Amino acid sequence: MSEAVNARWYVVQTQVNGEAKAAQNLLRQGYEIYLPRYLKRRRHARKVDFVAKALFPRYMFVAIDMATQRWRAIQSTQGVSHLVCNGEEPAAVPSGVLGALRAREDKRGFVRMEARPAFAPGDKVRVLAGAFMDNAGLFDGMGDHDRVAILLDMLGRKVRVHLGVDLVAAA
Repeated sequence: MSEAVNARWYVVQTQVNGEAKAAQNLLRQGYEIYLPRYLKRRRHARKVDFVAKALFPRYMFVAIDMATQRWRAIQSTQGVSHLVCNGEEPAAVPSGVLGALRAREDKRGFVRMEARPAFAPGDKVRVLAGAFMDNAGLFDGMGDHDRVAILLDMLGRKVRVHLGVDLVAAA
């Protein structure tokens, strides 16, 4: 871990699938890092399992004490694409952001994702955007890839429609 006393958190963009390599090399150089991960549900060959994935693909956080650490060395670290900057200086992460992320971690260190949607089958919902905007329907269940199934009343019969979870709200 870092010996930096006045360290602030900054964002590092990694190379494609290079989060683990960048983390290892930054730790070796004495930087403190934070790579928030979550458990992603994966379906393959009729099997469902969970795999650890980066919460922000290609991004991680690094603590830097600008007075004592050479931040430019991060730019040439293997696995790192670049340090996110605002002009010539690294852009600091607002205080509280990492605390909020860490507060959502479970005991294994994975960020808990919201269990969306909070609807039960049969609940009345409204479509927020798209071709079915402002139509009311009934929540029918979750589909694949963060999509919900709703039943819309069209031409006198119920039609099942799959929409993105962010396009549906309680009616």
